[in-house]
Amino acid sequence: MAKRTTNNQSLREVIEEMIAAYRIGDKLNQARVISLWDGVVGKMIARDTTHLYINNRTLFVKLNSPALREELSYARSRLIKSLNKAAGASVIDDIAFV
Repeated sequence: MAKRTTNNQSLREVIEEMIAAYRIGDKLNQARVISLWDGVVGKMIARDTTHLYINNRTLFVKLNSPALREELSYARSRLIKSLNKAAGASVIDDIAFV
């Protein structure tokens, strides 16, 4: 019978190594920011949001309401800080409301 070798790495360390090896950390952070949108802006605003995506560190948010688009544009910098803080990393630099 073959002798088993032991591995002293934790699952967290293995996952972090895989993320680094496959260079998917940025994509995971982007997905985290998108998933945090509802919690940061609240359910009232989230229900008028139809599509979110990130391109070149800019979060694009499609909204159904022109009035809401205008209102959120005033809170842009606060939203960027809140989303980055909630994600635990600097993921976005700007938000575009379309």
